[in-house]
Amino acid sequence: MEHSAIFRQALRPPPSPIHTSLTTVSTMAQALPPTGGYEPIQYKRNIPARGFRPSYYLAAMGIIMTYGLYRAGQGIREHNELAREKMWSRIHLIPMLQAEEDRDLVRRQWADKVRERELTGGEAKVYNSDRFVRPTYSISPSKTTKE
Repeated sequence: MEHSAIFRQALRPPPSPIHTSLTTVSTMAQALPPTGGYEPIQYKRNIPARGFRPSYYLAAMGIIMTYGLYRAGQGIREHNELAREKMWSRIHLIPMLQAEEDRDLVRRQWADKVRERELTGGEAKVYNSDRFVRPTYSISPSKTTKE
């Protein structure tokens, strides 16, 4: 071999691994799956489910909520009935309470007249008529109209 041929061979790049693998693949026999195929691979875990079905939980929750709303409705109805009864009992007590207050006012008025007779010796008329005017015990302003 000549010196230049050796030099050219040394300068030539080495063959790429892709080329060598392609050439070897074509000459090599390919591994194929066995006839009839491989056995199936078990990738699922065979664990039984814990608890009841979700539909059972949903049905139980619906029953419990229905019962709770039913009881809440009964409570509201009972509360309204008690409030109505309280209102009507107060309405029916108003005449009795008014009569009691009127008796108390008459008693106070007679006591005032007796005390006035003892102090002054007679009765002074405060009003221009004998009509009964309900006494007010609260402080009222002197001017009742806006100016």
